[in-house]
Amino acid sequence: MTVSEVLPEVLLARHGDPARLASLHARGQVERVRWGAYAPTAPSQGPARDLRRRVIARTLAVHAQLQVPHWFSHETAAVLWGCATYRLADAVHLVQETRPSRRGRDPVVRHHGEVAPLERAWQHEVPVTSLERTVADCAAALTRDRALVIADSALRRGADGDAITALIASRAGRRGSARARSVLALADARADSPGETLVRLALHEHGLPSPEPQVEVATRRGRFRVDLGWRDARVAVEFDGFVKYSGELGSTAAEAVFAEKQRQDALEEAGWRILRTTWDDLRSPVTLATRAAAALRRTSEVEGLPRVRGVQAA
Repeated sequence: MTVSEVLPEVLLARHGDPARLASLHARGQVERVRWGAYAPTAPSQGPARDLRRRVIARTLAVHAQLQVPHWFSHETAAVLWGCATYRLADAVHLVQETRPSRRGRDPVVRHHGEVAPLERAWQHEVPVTSLERTVADCAAALTRDRALVIADSALRRGADGDAITALIASRAGRRGSARARSVLALADARADSPGETLVRLALHEHGLPSPEPQVEVATRRGRFRVDLGWRDARVAVEFDGFVKYSGELGSTAAEAVFAEKQRQDALEEAGWRILRTTWDDLRSPVTLATRAAAALRRTSEVEGLPRVRGVQAA
């Protein structure tokens, strides 16, 4: 979990007054996270954070209700480890050794299997798969964009890349193993946000040379880091999320915007070309890659740049 996330309180019907819980639910003071389990309604922090909170509350409820040994896994473990996620599914994943029973529409995905002792851990007093096992599971099961966001974040949080590689290699021939290898080959601990990860993936998938994350640039105003960059070409890609302009350490949004303008001016004076991207740009990765390719082609140091995949030749 991230620093801003707090474990929600979970109320079990079997431990309280069902009638009172029903009354609180009717008044909107609690929300049902699973059969027989509720959590106090909290002010919205946006769809993504609200979903993470709901998944965490559901996880705590499942843990309190489940009687057989289990370890939370996949995206659920990633959330409990504090990893960033992208398009998080509204379900709880766990591994249990006993054959799971089906519960209709219960939003819990039960994986039948074993979790080796070295692949077990605890987070917030909840049993989870190790950070390395979590990355390997997600890389094999999720789409590449969702899996890479988790892998980048996990490596940044200290996951052992060699251990992940060995774990994926031990699953050779199993479903998702090839996809898992491709995800790990792209993973980079230097990625600072899901947006940066997704921009890097979009550029890679459209045939561009991989940019380096968090490139440090010396300018007359000091040293700055750009989100992604090609040093030789002096081309940078900056991902503009809301946080960058929301103001930090007491600064106002206007002050944050002005500081960012001074930063960009200094980078451009140092000879760097800055391409700014947002979440909207990720909806059209071909256009994004085309912009980056055009900027790189303007630099004589970059030769033999492949045409962006999916773009018609002019």
